Amino acid sequence: MDSVKGSHMWDIDGNEYIDYVGSWGPAIIGHADDEVLAALAETMKKGTSFGAPCLLENTLSEMVILAVPSIEMVWFVNSGTEACLGVLRLARAYTGKERIINFEGCYHGHADPFFVKAGSGVAALGLPDSPGVPKGATYETLTAPFQ
Repeated sequence: MDSVKGSHMWDIDGNEYIDYVGSWGPAIIGHADDEVLAALAETMKKGTSFGAPCLLENTLSEMVILAVPSIEMVWFVNSGTEACLGVLRLARAYTGKERIINFEGCYHGHADPFFVKAGSGVAALGLPDSPGVPKGATYETLTAPFQ
């Protein structure tokens, strides 16, 4: 693709497409929204990446917590993969268990423990489903059918 605006995309030959993907979530309000671009331009004058928590991150955290009463804490990460790996570590630390369940046909992030193909049912050990993933990386991953 060459450019995007709103819900439309253009390839390098000028062909126009409707974007049904929305960058898999981040572009849920569309691409290159004028109001969002103006706010970004103003905000970026303060810097683009701090590598540490900042006031806007805290403000957004408070907004999320106020909007969803069941959420008590917010943790920002760079990607869905980072989020899945963080939650995996948190779950293992909390439960003391190492095995995880991966649902067949669902995307759980781009990390070795999630690239698993089902063996002979839920109790089977996971087998790597992607070249370059060592067997040991998926040993504790069980796969269940998605209903």
